[in-house]
Formats: sequence, C-alpha cells, structure tokens
Amino acid sequence: MLHSAIQFLGGHGDVIAGVVACDTPWASALRQVRAAIGGLLHPLGAYLLHRGLQTWSLRVRKAQENAQSLALRLAAHPAVARVFYPGPGTVVNAHLLGTRMRGPGSLMAFELHAGHAAAGIVMGAARLATPAVSLGSVDTLIQHPAGLTHRVVDAATQAQCGISPGLLRLSVGFEHVDDLWIDLRQALDSARRQQAA
Repeated sequence: MLHSAIQFLGGHGDVIAGVVACDTPWASALRQVRAAIGGLLHPLGAYLLHRGLQTWSLRVRKAQENAQSLALRLAAHPAVARVFYPGPGTVVNAHLLGTRMRGPGSLMAFELHAGHAAAGIVMGAARLATPAVSLGSVDTLIQHPAGLTHRVVDAATQAQCGISPGLLRLSVGFEHVDDLWIDLRQALDSARRQQAA
C-alpha cells in the first residue's frame, strides 16, 4: 500500500515524502531497490513528517468539522449547483461513511451553475483559500480541475469522469470556518454579479 506523506500525514505543505506499507517479502525486495537507487528520506523531511504525525488526529478532526459546515453552506448558495461530499450524502459512495471511513474527510468538490467563467471568477476572487492542487494541509486549498490539472484531457473524457467546466475542488484546512465561509461566499457572490452584468 502506498501513502502520500505530503498530504495529511505531513499536513503542513512543507515535506515531500511517501510511505510504502507491505509484507516482509515485498519489503526485502524494495530494500534492494532502495539500496541501488538511494531512495531515502532526508533528515529534515523525516523530522517534518514526524512533527506532522504528532498532530494528525487533531488536524483531521478539525478539517472535517470545517468541511462538513462548508458543504452545507455551499449547497445552500444560489451559485452552487451541486456539492460532492460524503457528509451530507451527496456522492454515490457516501454509504462508505461509517463502514470504511471513520469520517467524511476534508476534500470536496462543488459545481457552479454558470460553468467555466464562474469558476475562473471564484478562483480569482478567493483570498483565504489558496489556489493549489494538493490536499490535507493546514490551510484551505482550492483548484479548478478543468482549467488546471485536467486541462489537457479532452472534454468528452472530462465529462465521462464527472469533471464539468464549473467544478471546483476544495481541500479544507482548519482556519476558522466562518472566515472560510466569508471568503468563499464573497467569491461566489462576485461570480454571480459578474455573470449577471
């Protein structure tokens, strides 16, 4: 099993690391590869990862609380067509919550009625949410998949994968939830005003 330690495990956006969890035979083979190519985590990276692990449960709990609150607020905003988040049951695999997932997490997506142009306005108007493609950090990150990470994917494939022109992805951090909402609401309101003009 592979884990990206860059995200929730490190949690502060300041370390690049990964974790391989496997049985003894695989570990033995991987040690040989590591010895040949020198894939070791440097001391500062190990320190930063260790530091992040000490606050992992507190960070995840707070980020989930914020995400749950934001998901409900986003769903009620007139600029938002749909919110994709397991908490309120708005995704097809929401049934995993409580069975395979202890909590709904802090990653969500929401779709804007007005599409690509509105998504660009929201991205430009957001001040507290940082435009970035990672997740699991202490600060809230926002990104526009159709305009960034999936820009090179053809429109038909994007649609097949559920990536609409107005889809925004949000990795919720643990700033004060009211501050996050004020920022997102003003960005959404700005998009509505500019679309109406």
